Amino acid sequence: MLKKTGLLLFFVLFTQITVSQTLLDWDDMIQGVAYTIPKGGAELGEFLTPTYSKKMIALEGKEISITGYFLVLEGVKESYMLSNNPMASCFFCGNGGPETIIELYFNSKPNFIMDDLISIKGKLKLNRDNPDHTYYIIEQANGFTIKI
Repeated sequence: MLKKTGLLLFFVLFTQITVSQTLLDWDDMIQGVAYTIPKGGAELGEFLTPTYSKKMIALEGKEISITGYFLVLEGVKESYMLSNNPMASCFFCGNGGPETIIELYFNSKPNFIMDDLISIKGKLKLNRDNPDHTYYIIEQANGFTIKI
């Protein structure tokens, strides 16, 4: 009986460790990346070369969790973002840089609406060189709405 209890305890602890994700906040995201600005300066909207912190590099490919505001790009309606600021606060008008948005890829279409405060978990991907995507990407995303 003691052997079965020990085995069960090991299984429960192992399962908790392997399925856990790292909880991040927006300070982690902001502090997790720096940009190299070209010598002649950067043009508005230009993709600057990112350099990620050791913490972010260690988290790449791992499951993370973060809370933010759900954004849908209106023209596409299949392009989803998580933002430190809601669209209603003009997230792109000086309230934050490109490190304050995360591109989201869901396995199925989400039921969230614009500016929902949501908690998302998924696998972190760092975008080092593709100007068609954000610097941070969460793949296999899923989440839930936070009621305030």
